[in-house]
Amino acid sequence: MKKHRRWLRIVIFSLLSFSVLAPIMLVSLRLKALTSIGKREFIDDLASIKHRADNLRFNAVEQEGAKELKGPKLLVFKEKDFSSVVRHSSDENRDLYHSGNAPNASKLLEASGKGKHQIQQNIKRVNSKKKEQPSQERGKHDQHLHNQERGKSYQNLQSQSRVLADENIKRVRDQLIRAKAYLSFAPPSSNSRLMKELRTRIKEVEQAVGDACKDSDLPRSASQKMKAMEASLSKASRAYPHCSQMATKLRSMAYNAEEQIRVQKNQESYLVQLAGRTTPKGLHCLSMRLIAEYFFLQPEERKFPNQQKLNDPNLYHYAIFSDNILACAVVVNSTISSAKEPEKIVFHVVTDSLNLPAISMWFLLNPPGKATIHIQSIENFDWLSTKYNSTSEEQKSNDPRYTSVLNHLRFYLPDIFPALNKIVLFDHDVVVQRDLTEIWSVDMKGKVNAAVETCLESEASYRAMHMFVNLSDPFLEKRFDANACTWAFGMNLFELQEWRRKNLTGLYRDYVQLGLKRPLWKAGSLPLGWITFYNQTVALEKRWHTLGLGYNTGLSSSDIEHATVLHYDGVMKPWLEIGIAKYKGYWSKHLQYDQPYMQQCNINE
Repeated sequence: MKKHRRWLRIVIFSLLSFSVLAPIMLVSLRLKALTSIGKREFIDDLASIKHRADNLRFNAVEQEGAKELKGPKLLVFKEKDFSSVVRHSSDENRDLYHSGNAPNASKLLEASGKGKHQIQQNIKRVNSKKKEQPSQERGKHDQHLHNQERGKSYQNLQSQSRVLADENIKRVRDQLIRAKAYLSFAPPSSNSRLMKELRTRIKEVEQAVGDACKDSDLPRSASQKMKAMEASLSKASRAYPHCSQMATKLRSMAYNAEEQIRVQKNQESYLVQLAGRTTPKGLHCLSMRLIAEYFFLQPEERKFPNQQKLNDPNLYHYAIFSDNILACAVVVNSTISSAKEPEKIVFHVVTDSLNLPAISMWFLLNPPGKATIHIQSIENFDWLSTKYNSTSEEQKSNDPRYTSVLNHLRFYLPDIFPALNKIVLFDHDVVVQRDLTEIWSVDMKGKVNAAVETCLESEASYRAMHMFVNLSDPFLEKRFDANACTWAFGMNLFELQEWRRKNLTGLYRDYVQLGLKRPLWKAGSLPLGWITFYNQTVALEKRWHTLGLGYNTGLSSSDIEHATVLHYDGVMKPWLEIGIAKYKGYWSKHLQYDQPYMQQCNINE
C-alpha cells in the first residue's frame, strides 16, 4: 500500500514536472527559430514585447517589475551583445512561467507577431528620415550654388544687354551724323521728298535716343526707326554718291564738335573758378550780423581770457591766416576736439580789418574751451608796410587767392611771432582728426620746415618743380634740381629760430623782386615756398596730412579715416555748393548749425 502511494506520488510529480518543463522547451525552441530569422527581427520582437506589456499591464509584469522587461535600444546592434540579449530574454520568459502566467506570456508573443510589421515600418521611416537629412543638406547646398550661378548668369546677361544697348545707341548716333551730313549737301531752300524724309527720320531717331538716355536702353520701336533710317540713308547715298564730299563734310562736322567741346570745358572751368572765389550769401549774412553784435559790446567785453599765454614758448602754438569765419571755426573746433591737452593750445588767428569784428564776435560767443585764442588784424603790423612793400602789389595775378596778403603772410612768421621758437601753420581749409602732440617732437635735423611730400607720380597730389617753376631760366637752373621732391602747404611745422638765423624771409623777398623782372614761376605762394625752403624741409609721414578733398573724388575712405589732418585744397571748398558732397561731412560735423545766427542766415549742412 505504501509502495503504491509512493509510486503514485512519483507519477504525479513527474507529470507536474513535465507540465512545467514542456512550455519552457517550447519557448526556447521558438527563440531559436527567431534567431534563425535575423537579429534585427528578434530585437524588434523584444521591443514589441516591451510595448505590448506596458499597454496590457499584465499582472505578472506588475509583480516582477516593469524594468525587467526592458529590451535593448533599437540603435544598438552590436554582434558581441546579441547572445547576452537572448539569454536575458529567455530568463525573463522563464520567470513568467514560474510565476504562473505562462498563458499571458504566449499571448504576449502572439501580440508581438501582430505588431512586428508596424514596428518594422516605423524603424524604416526613422532610418529614411536620417538618410534624408544629409540629402536635404546637400539639396540646400546645391540650391545655393544654383542660385549663385543664376545670379552670375543674370549679371552676365545684364552686362551683355548693356553692351548691346550701347552698340545700338552708337549706331543710332552714326546714322544721325550721316543724315545731317546728307542734309547739308542740299541747298537751304531745298524741299525735296528725300530731304523731308531725312528730317522726319532724324526727329524720330533723336526721340528714340532721348528715351534711351532716360531708360538706359533702347525701346522696342527704336529698331524699326533704325531700319527706316537706314533705308532713307541708302536712298541718300544713291542721290549723293561722291565719297570725297562726304568725307570732307564729316571732317568739318567733327572739327566743329571738338571746338564746341573745348569752349564748353573752358566755360565750365571758368565758372568753377568763379564759384570758388565768391562768398556764399549765408556767410556774408553771418558776417554782417556778427559785426553788428560786436560793436554793441563794451571795449572790456571784447577781450579774450588767458592772454598771458600768447608768448609762452612751452605751449603748442597754431597759426591760421583767414578771412572766413566758418573755416576758422572748424579748424579751431576740430583741433580742440581731438587734443589730449587742450589747455596747452594757443590759437593765433590773423585776418584783415574788415573781418576782425565778425571773427572776434564768433569766438566770444563760441569760446574754444580750455584753449587760448588771439585774433589779430594785418593792419596792426606796422612793419609790414614800412619794412616790406605790400606783396599783393607785386604779384601779377587776377586771382585774389594768390594776391591776398593773408596768403603771403606765411613768409613773415618770425616777425609776427618774435617770442616763439616753433609754430604750426594751418591753412583755413583743413580739418584735424587726431591729437597733434606728437608733431612737436619731430626731429627737424637743423632745417626750418616740416611738411608732407608730393613727389610721387602715382598720386593725385603729385606736383613737380618744373610744373610751377620756370627752370629754363639760367638763374633758377643753376640753383634748383628739376627732380627735387616737392611738398605741400596746409599743415607745416616751422622752426622759427633757424628761420631767423638763415634769414629766409629776406631770401623770399629777393626772389619776389627777381620775379617782377621776368616770369620765373606761376602765381601763388607754393612755388615761392619751394624755392625759399629749398633744402630746408623735413619730410613728414603721409598720415599727417591727406590732400585732395577739394578736387579729387577718388580718395579712399581708409586714407581719409586714418589721416591726422584733412586738406580741402582746390576750388571745391566744403562751405561752397560746388564742394564734393561725400567729403563735406568731415568738415560740417565741427559746426553747430542750430545756433540762432546760423539759422537766421539759412546756413545748413
